[in-house]
Amino acid sequence: MQQEELFTEIRQAQTVGERRVLATVATTRGSTPRGPGAHLLLRPDGTFAGTIGGGCGEAEVWQEAMETMADGKPRVVTVDLTTPVDGDDKICGGVMEVFIERVSG
Repeated sequence: MQQEELFTEIRQAQTVGERRVLATVATTRGSTPRGPGAHLLLRPDGTFAGTIGGGCGEAEVWQEAMETMADGKPRVVTVDLTTPVDGDDKICGGVMEVFIERVSG
């Protein structure tokens, strides 16, 4: 989904009062799958548009975004792609800080 389409969906959700949560890569250090400004837009049913890089990092952000969907509280999530998880090496080796906020509803 292109960024323009993502923001169109946000505007449409705002018009009808549907909830949406936007996760935005705010800062990065080292090698990361996406840079600052990358977005993931979460819908109430858990589906999403856009990406902040995929894999376990995106899954961690998705979980926190669902919490924001429920309670409306913004969050900053630090995604550390330098430490192996379950014995597997991380591909990128950097760190991303992702800002999560409810943008409608």
